[in-house]
Amino acid sequence: MLGHRHSSLWHMILAPTVWAVHFCVVYGWTAVQCARAGGPDAARTGVLIATAVALMAIVVLGWKAWRQWDYLDDFDYVHDQPTTEHRREFLGHAGWLLAIVSAIGVGFNALPAVFIRSCL
Repeated sequence: MLGHRHSSLWHMILAPTVWAVHFCVVYGWTAVQCARAGGPDAARTGVLIATAVALMAIVVLGWKAWRQWDYLDDFDYVHDQPTTEHRREFLGHAGWLLAIVSAIGVGFNALPAVFIRSCL
């Protein structure tokens, strides 16, 4: 099991995992479409769909991490005590920051589909 959200590292690394899966899917899809008759238009369409799905998943994960961080309730930026609350807030804070980095990474993964117009 993944465990409770406040005590599991899995929730923190889900957004980078979505980014990694997006990377593999996008470049695999593009390679298959350019090698076959699909061409660059089919490749761009697949990249657009995969990017939209990945960004939606990362936004949901980032929102959950933001809520777990609970910064707006107590404006507590320090998470250095060995308590359940500090661990929960630290994992939420780290998960939120990783979601931001992952969203930027997904955007950069999709950029070649925007700029490159042929498979050659």
